[in-house]
Formats: sequence, C-alpha cells, structure tokens
Amino acid sequence: MSPDTSHTPSDAPGIQYLNLDPGLYIRPEVFQEERALIFSRSWQFMGPVSDVAESGQYLAIDIAGIPVFAIRGRDGTLRGFKNVCRHRGAKLLADGTGKCGLIVCPYHKWSFADTGRLVQAPWYGKDPAIIPEDWPLEPVHLAEWRGLLFAAIEPVESLEDQLGDLPQELADEPVESYRATDTATVSFDANWKVYTDNFVEGYHIPGTHPAFFAAIDFEAFATTAHKGFVKMTAPPKDGLFYRGKWLWMWPNWTLSLFEGGMNVSRINPTSPHRTDQHYRFFFADTSEAGAAARAKSVEGTLSVVREDYEVCTETHRNYAAGAYSPGPLSGRHEKGVQYFQERVARALGL
Repeated sequence: MSPDTSHTPSDAPGIQYLNLDPGLYIRPEVFQEERALIFSRSWQFMGPVSDVAESGQYLAIDIAGIPVFAIRGRDGTLRGFKNVCRHRGAKLLADGTGKCGLIVCPYHKWSFADTGRLVQAPWYGKDPAIIPEDWPLEPVHLAEWRGLLFAAIEPVESLEDQLGDLPQELADEPVESYRATDTATVSFDANWKVYTDNFVEGYHIPGTHPAFFAAIDFEAFATTAHKGFVKMTAPPKDGLFYRGKWLWMWPNWTLSLFEGGMNVSRINPTSPHRTDQHYRFFFADTSEAGAAARAKSVEGTLSVVREDYEVCTETHRNYAAGAYSPGPLSGRHEKGVQYFQERVARALGL
C-alpha cells in the first residue's frame, strides 16, 4: 500500500488510500514470493468432502503451481500428499477426481500406497537397492469445515483461525444440506490480484454488469471487511438467481448464495499473467425437476464473471505496459479492495 497509510488503522477518517503498486501484479519474483508466503502457508479450498467419501477416491488440485491431492485410505483415513513422484518429480494423478488402488507414477511406474508408502520401484536394480522407507510421498495438511475440504502445504495457522469470523457469518446457512453438482473452470489472462480486487468491490457493477445492475438495488449495495473475509450485500430484485450476499475469504476463495444453494470458487494463479478460477456448485434440490433452476444459477454465475474477465484482462495489460500509476480507492465502495491489498502487503512483508 501507499507508504503514508501503511500503519494507519483501516477505519481512520479522512485517509485517502491508494491502489497497490502495479509492479506487484506483473513481476515474476513477486509471484514466487506469493507462492511461498501466501499460497503455501494458507488453507486452500479443494472441493466437497463427498468427493473423497469412499476408499480409494482422490481429489487432485493445483495450488499456484504446486500439485497436491487428498485420498481416502483403505483404513478410512483421509490423507493429503504432494502430487509429485519421489523419483524424478513427475505428476502422479491428473487434476480432478478419481479412484485408484495403488498410486502409480505414469513416468517410471513407481507405486505408492494410499498411506504414501513406496510399494515398489520396478526395474530399479539392486546396486544399490532402493530402500522404500526412505522415499514416501511428501505429506500435506488437510482440514474439513462444514463439508468442505481444504489443503495446506506449510500452514502458519489452523483453518479455524484463517476463517476468522466466517463461521459466525454462515452459522444459520444450511451449508451441509447442499450437494455438489456442477463444476466449471474458467481461465483468463490477468494476475490473480487484479481479479480479486474486482471481486471484493461492487463499484464496477453499473459499468461492467448492466443486467446485474438492473437486478439489484445498487444504492443499497454495501461492502464490509471482517476478520478473514469481505462481505458484499445488495437487495435483489425479482428474477435474480443470487440471494444478495457475496463473500470472499482470505486469500483466494469465494462463496455466493442462491436460493437453495451456493457456489464456491478458488482463484488460482498459474503465472503472474494468468489465472484459473475453479467453481463448484452446490444445491439442496438435485432432482430432475430442479435441473432448469440449477442451470440458471450456473450459467448466470459464469455469464457475470466472464464480463469481469474482460475488464480484468485489459487492466492487467495496462499494468504490464507501465501505463498506470496507483489511483485512489473509494471509501464507500472499495474497503474490500483495501482490506485485501493490506493483507497481501503484510504477507509479503511490504
């Protein structure tokens, strides 16, 4: 953040906060620091626990380029590992869900048990012989919250501490009653922070989302920052599939409520200049009769975010070209941007 505001309380009156230095969005070394200091140290949303309910079921994801997976063991225990063979670093399992007995590397056929133990290294030789106990898969931490599964590589706090006040915010929502249905991954050419800046404010809605703007009472749109998350609310008008509450959680996941459901997404950078957003959709009514309503929520969500990607891509290009210097943040609408950027700056030691 701007040097003259870095130590000022976020609720101090009369302070003009500035947008984050655009160089922090485009420099490769910053991306490496974020991978080490933000993504490796935080809890990352993987998906519903139901994806790994049965023995042998696994769920594999990428965390800012670091592949990990969770697998349900034959003993019923859910374990997490880096999705990397201990031999020469090949990827073991494709991203997504599946089921397996042994975890077999496609490169040289090394095989691992669901406990991470090396079972065999065929054709390796005996001079010297491999010692299986020396080469287990590298573990990662797993935690569950209300039916959602999270992974952390080197967490600096518990999942509960990272969530902050979110459990209280969603205490009355029947999250566990929703069943996972649809998935979607969308990719765009912009830094993950450009998109997050966009997500945590509603100031852009009149210009970027005209149909969405017409479907809410924008004058009543409110953005508030809380411990661990940013909340945006607006009274919806008839016909809007959203219920009027959108949440973003540190450092990179979102949750938006429908009538009888929700979507959860993870904003995952693959480089300083490209981001994947992974969506999971959850509904209480998974019947055939409810298919049209579910499709409306899914397609409505993706339609809105595609409009965001277009403006985010153009913004990122301006940052990369050196055409932009930090401008002022709105005290009315961009407190979420300020909160997010302060968290990033603090994590990077700026």
